[in-house]
Amino acid sequence: MFGKDIRHMYDWPLLGAMLGLFSMGLVTMYGFTGESAFFMRQLIWVIVGFIACFITASVDVRFLKKTSILVGLFLFFNVIFILLLAFGVATKGAQSWLSFGGLGIQPADPMKLVLILMFAKYFSRRHVEIAHIRHILVSGLYVLVPFLLVFLQPDFGSAIIFFAIWFGMVVVSGISKKHLFAVLGLGIVSFAILWQFVFLPHQKERIMTFLHPLTDIQGAGYNAFQSTVAVGSGQFLGKGIGYGTQSRLEFLPEYETDFIFAAFAEEWGFVGSLLLFGLFAVVFGRIISIASRGAGNFETLYGLGLVVFLGSHVIVHVGMNIGLLPVTGLPLPFVSYGGSHVLTECVGVGILLAQKKYARAAHKDALSREIVGVGDAPIM
Repeated sequence: MFGKDIRHMYDWPLLGAMLGLFSMGLVTMYGFTGESAFFMRQLIWVIVGFIACFITASVDVRFLKKTSILVGLFLFFNVIFILLLAFGVATKGAQSWLSFGGLGIQPADPMKLVLILMFAKYFSRRHVEIAHIRHILVSGLYVLVPFLLVFLQPDFGSAIIFFAIWFGMVVVSGISKKHLFAVLGLGIVSFAILWQFVFLPHQKERIMTFLHPLTDIQGAGYNAFQSTVAVGSGQFLGKGIGYGTQSRLEFLPEYETDFIFAAFAEEWGFVGSLLLFGLFAVVFGRIISIASRGAGNFETLYGLGLVVFLGSHVIVHVGMNIGLLPVTGLPLPFVSYGGSHVLTECVGVGILLAQKKYARAAHKDALSREIVGVGDAPIM
């Protein structure tokens, strides 16, 4: 019986693909640092992350559907963001980290899971009336507060992911695309007015450099230029593990975090990059498969939101590493060094696996109450 429970609780292809991604990151770190400091610390975080994933998967996470829990978490992290703006110490130009005895924690990472849960709750309770434009506006207000607080730190990368989670979950929830694009069009018009009549010349120059960093390769565009050189020099088969010159000679900055894809591509080449993307495809495919069999709309939307969260990280990280997107300082899920994002990703998968346990056992009456919004008070 225990063996059957284990097979039902966990999704081994998903966990195996995660382990493969973690291993690729660890090998890349060990190969080009010349010493094992990042490797050993990351190895510890990976072990802790998997333990957190298994523990979360063993818990009945249906308490996360309660409005009081979600609102409490939402308010807690927003208060943390305000305190960071007031009292935080800037690290690499951003007040986005909490430090406890040398251990750094980035609150924006767990907030991404909170937003996914919030939107899963909100949209699952409005299945019948989801096409109304007010749901775009109300859900947009939910994300606007943390977006602005994180943007002011300034942590542009996390702000982009907050927006991507909102936009992605709005799209998959079934909201009217006409209304959605009308709101986005209004935002674009507002930005155009600000650009024309409000922004000062130096502010415009800063934004243009952010959007096109390769125009200033000796300054703001240095990191982007070096990463594109590293990716291109990997060619088809790569230079071999430990032989990436851009990373080993430290031309490539932040090679263990923000630019680990460039370091990986230099050593593993096009073939290795395809293998990396293949593992991500397995992760996304398994998450979507589990989400499609969820007990209700909440579980399905949570799984799809998790794909949006991880997928937007991959797109932005790889895009900035190959010079197609601005440098925003986002890690590559399961690959980049860092404890906050590793724990967030593993706990996020753990919640999904916990939902998998009771997917088939949910009663039809409970599902119908969830769809029409009867029971626990909805998030307004």
